[in-house]
Amino acid sequence: MVVILIFFVLHWYLSLFAQTFFHHRYAAHRAFTMSKGWEWFFFVYSYITQGSSYMSPRVYAILHRIHHAYTDTEHDPHSPQYDKNLVGMMVRTSVTYVKIMKNRFPVEERFLKNVPQINWLDWWGNTWYSRILWSAAYTWFYVAFAPSAWWYLLIPVHILMGPIHGVVINWFAHKYGEVNFETDNTSKNLFKVDMLMLGEGYHNNHHKYPSRSNFAAKRGEFDPVYPIIRVLNKLKVIRIINPA
Repeated sequence: MVVILIFFVLHWYLSLFAQTFFHHRYAAHRAFTMSKGWEWFFFVYSYITQGSSYMSPRVYAILHRIHHAYTDTEHDPHSPQYDKNLVGMMVRTSVTYVKIMKNRFPVEERFLKNVPQINWLDWWGNTWYSRILWSAAYTWFYVAFAPSAWWYLLIPVHILMGPIHGVVINWFAHKYGEVNFETDNTSKNLFKVDMLMLGEGYHNNHHKYPSRSNFAAKRGEFDPVYPIIRVLNKLKVIRIINPA
């Protein structure tokens, strides 16, 4: 049981770190810069940690920029205002993702600026071959180490880890929570101290200050990824452009 719990927690947070640090704060918002070598490293890191739910950083950045430009309108790729339930929103987001991935979606030029791209990795990571291989690996791990079949219920969470992280924020943080700042959308903060979503839960703060590298904004709030960003900045792995 302990092995399964450790595996689940590691996968949850390592995958989430890839999404919030590399896809969101770097690719979509350029809150900091990094060299091409480190960009390549975090591409590979994202593929390994996201596995079967790997998301192209390029497509993620485009989708997220569209979300900020058209929040809670009919052009928003993921808004609870236009979907009856979170599954419907996930499906609609997925359809738009695939269209952008295959260059079948009209993307405004402003959303394409400085998006990171490694074509071969994005191609491979989005093939069914890759997704099935990772899904099989997760299943094997549970068959080998789970003390009972009940634990197999966690396997779908591993397989859909990236979309699950996304829907927690894009659905719940536009419906429930607190508002620090008045905005022209329904964004809310889910938590006072956000350890579960590594700062992503400060969604209202983020919509007010989208390019900040620190998603916490008020006293008592804590974004656990920001100290890591500061350390990486001191080590010259990245260079912060928009600090707290």
